[in-house]
Amino acid sequence: MTDQHTPALQLSGIAKSFGSVRALEHVDFSAWPGEIHAIVGDNGAGKSTMLKIVTGIHDADAGEVRVNGSVESSHNAKTVQDLGVAVVYQDLALVECLDIAQNLSLGNLPRRWGIILDRQRMARDAAKVLSDLKVRVGDVHTPVGLLSGGQRQIIAIARAVRMDKPLILLDEPTAALGVQESARVGTIMRELRAAGKAVVCISHDLEFVFAHADRITVLRLGNSVGTRRTADTTRDEIVGLITGAFPADGRPARAQKEAP
Repeated sequence: MTDQHTPALQLSGIAKSFGSVRALEHVDFSAWPGEIHAIVGDNGAGKSTMLKIVTGIHDADAGEVRVNGSVESSHNAKTVQDLGVAVVYQDLALVECLDIAQNLSLGNLPRRWGIILDRQRMARDAAKVLSDLKVRVGDVHTPVGLLSGGQRQIIAIARAVRMDKPLILLDEPTAALGVQESARVGTIMRELRAAGKAVVCISHDLEFVFAHADRITVLRLGNSVGTRRTADTTRDEIVGLITGAFPADGRPARAQKEAP
């Protein structure tokens, strides 16, 4: 059960270099159950590197990552998932030759007697999760390779929702979507928040961020330079933090809970 008094995700002093290139210098960040927290920043700010550290693809050179209160000591994608993290990467990580139902079940394939793949249950589960999310992408036996880019994005998000983890990370979830599909993603995020999940959304789309996020953290040149409650800030302030026109806060983002 998720502890509402413990951050779902907390990064403290995260640094990462690739040879002589300093990708992250000092990142402090916390996301809480029952909130949508957006991460924004210009290209090269360190957003993707931060995500890959959280998800076990890269190890941090310094700092600490806590997921649902537990320190990531054995740092790999499997242990991160076991700690309660579902991820939708920008490249989606779907298998185009498999159908919708199979893609939604990847990593948790249902079997009868622990041996035989239960295709009927797979199709039923897929149809249910898509129905619950009010998503229409055709028959669940349709190969993912035949779907549009926007439909594939929705399938990837649906797979993360199906995992039912307390922390959901979304990397540019609306990048390939039109207005209607983006609105559907926003609705799904709000439903996850209402269910007590922590939703962390990396996005360049400030309009989407201001419409759906409770808090916004800005990364600039590998540093977390400010966290703002969406209701208490403006687009101009966030853009100023992104570009450096506004100075950084000059202190680590505090870990104590702030009301979303």
